[in-house]
Amino acid sequence: MSADAWTSVVTVVTFGSALSLAVWLWLLLARGFFWRTDVRLPAREEPGVWPAVCVVVPARDEAAVLPASLPPLLAQDYPGRAEVILIDDGSTDGTGELACELARRHGGLPLTVASPGEPPAGWTGKLWAVRHGINLARAREPEYLLLTDADIAHAPDSLRALVSAAGTGGFDVVSQMARLRVESLWEQLVVPAFVYFFAQLYPFRWIGGGRAGREGKKGTRTAAAAGGCVLLRTDAAERARIPDAIRQAVIDDVALARAVKGTGGRIWLGLADRVDSVRPYPRLHDLWRMVSRSAYAQLRHNPLVLAGTVAGLALVYLVPPASVCVGLAAGWGTTALLGAAAWLVMAGTYLPMLRYYRQPRWLAPLLPFTAFLYLLMTVDSAVQHYRGRGAAWKGRTYARPDAVPEEG
Repeated sequence: MSADAWTSVVTVVTFGSALSLAVWLWLLLARGFFWRTDVRLPAREEPGVWPAVCVVVPARDEAAVLPASLPPLLAQDYPGRAEVILIDDGSTDGTGELACELARRHGGLPLTVASPGEPPAGWTGKLWAVRHGINLARAREPEYLLLTDADIAHAPDSLRALVSAAGTGGFDVVSQMARLRVESLWEQLVVPAFVYFFAQLYPFRWIGGGRAGREGKKGTRTAAAAGGCVLLRTDAAERARIPDAIRQAVIDDVALARAVKGTGGRIWLGLADRVDSVRPYPRLHDLWRMVSRSAYAQLRHNPLVLAGTVAGLALVYLVPPASVCVGLAAGWGTTALLGAAAWLVMAGTYLPMLRYYRQPRWLAPLLPFTAFLYLLMTVDSAVQHYRGRGAAWKGRTYARPDAVPEEG
């Protein structure tokens, strides 16, 4: 490469590093402080009369995780009337039978196990199971529904805290982002970043704003939930036609939150302290499938949005370390300094999430590598979509699922 060509490359990299630093300063200060991890269940008071609750658990081939998740759910210390409805969604591993056996062995809340049959065209399997569970719950006339995944282990006071928070704050949805398992090296690299990126897309402070008229423009627009733990007021579900209105949504938790907020409901989302996922993702392949099955749906299956996302990820996460390397190699201190500053801000915003997951600080500078993995997962998600494989999960493939509705 000629000297002039090399100078042009370094100049472009310098401009990119300056732009990346500007973006990171904006993310640090103007994106709802997404990087903070102090958004936990809001202040709450216990009600005088505890409302009735039905817990709906969609489960498909979950025999491996049920022994760790179902007994704590049945053991909820809830003063009011509550019961669990587990919907066995065509399992082939004895999920339904195991659930009944665990209930007999451990006792606790009443358990009903039912099966909805195969979902009709236009429904995802999980939402078809949720629909069947909600229909069974309506006969019990609960004030609240707790939609929780089969891999989620709840602390004994989880339901009590969720209901208290919803009642005190007047929320129609109270959702907690369960703490995912982090044990293997790949889980250390990928899982905390998964939650970090989610919070960057949907800043928790913007979601749980004040009442209508006081929450501001951002709080009005932004809506999201974490599907593993969603407490939903029954009348809000009926107003929003949950789950029928979102029956094709692959990213069903975000779609649910938007549907509820779109009908005037109030929602809250934050990180959990004692709600944990027990599902292991020990290999990169497992984590890759988790992300890639829905990444292109998040982009509304739009090639232009995909291209913009890839370019954005490269600018924000990959340019800073590249600038450091190019600047040092070329002897351009400004280039290296700008890249290092952007990289430092990036790592600094990641540290709170690593602390939340009890992970070592040395993982923070590796965020560009993890972001590159997510970039590849997103591209692979698009490739699988155009190959007709769509969002494949547990033996079912949704070739062209509807995208989640855009934020208002």
